[in-house]
Amino acid sequence: MTDRRFHRANARVGHAGLIEAHPGLRLTEGTTRRVGVPVADLCAAPDGGRDKQMLFGQAFTVLEDHEGWAFGFDPTDGYVGYLPSPSLSEPVTATHRVTARSSHLYTRADIKSADLMALSYGSLLAVTGETGETGAFVELATGGFVPRQHVAPLGWVAADPVAQAEAFLGTPYLWGGNNGAGIDCSGLVQQALLAAGVPCPRDSDLQSVAWPEITGPAQRGDLVFWKGHVAMMVSDTDMIHANAHHMAVAVEPFAEARARIQAKEFGDVLRITRPAR
Repeated sequence: MTDRRFHRANARVGHAGLIEAHPGLRLTEGTTRRVGVPVADLCAAPDGGRDKQMLFGQAFTVLEDHEGWAFGFDPTDGYVGYLPSPSLSEPVTATHRVTARSSHLYTRADIKSADLMALSYGSLLAVTGETGETGAFVELATGGFVPRQHVAPLGWVAADPVAQAEAFLGTPYLWGGNNGAGIDCSGLVQQALLAAGVPCPRDSDLQSVAWPEITGPAQRGDLVFWKGHVAMMVSDTDMIHANAHHMAVAVEPFAEARARIQAKEFGDVLRITRPAR
């Protein structure tokens, strides 16, 4: 059965790379656009439920723009869906990414100037240079200024994915969320691993089979999977996860969390994996 999350076709149009296509389906390579708003919901259908979110500056391959909705896919993880057409802008070449949980885009290189929008961890920026007193800001090709200490070049790779996950501590839980204002369990894992240079799918069912299962004691950075949930080990005794019990990203003892989750939520642990780095 075709997984609709990755099926690059709807009733009218499909990606040129489709192996099988329905007769009469218009095939296209698509057009690269850029997310031009702080956060955009990628939906399963126009006005449908949120599958995940896309962030400012991220690329989106548009296969069709129809009645206010852009149908296409995220070239980073292949996820297919619909974005509101007004959320997309012309593409620019990103040079940096936001590494703080959240930041702001200012009108001038001055913290007292008006802010144009909030920017989440993972947002992509086209930086033209540093400016302001002692180079405290970077200037964007698309306009505006961001504090320099909140960004890093695209080539930057985090040394420890767990530390990246810990940057989200206290962030409210949001189903399908992928940003510093709201995130879910698999979104947290994906953000942490991508920052560490580890390719990672978006959803926990896909993450659970992305790496071999381990049989020995769990250690820092290992992923623990339940049916419909994932956590990252902080140590051999504690784990971090975005969860509906706390309605936030929280660290708690693995043994206590496991007992609660088994009794009230997702059953017992299905597997533990160690992402390759």
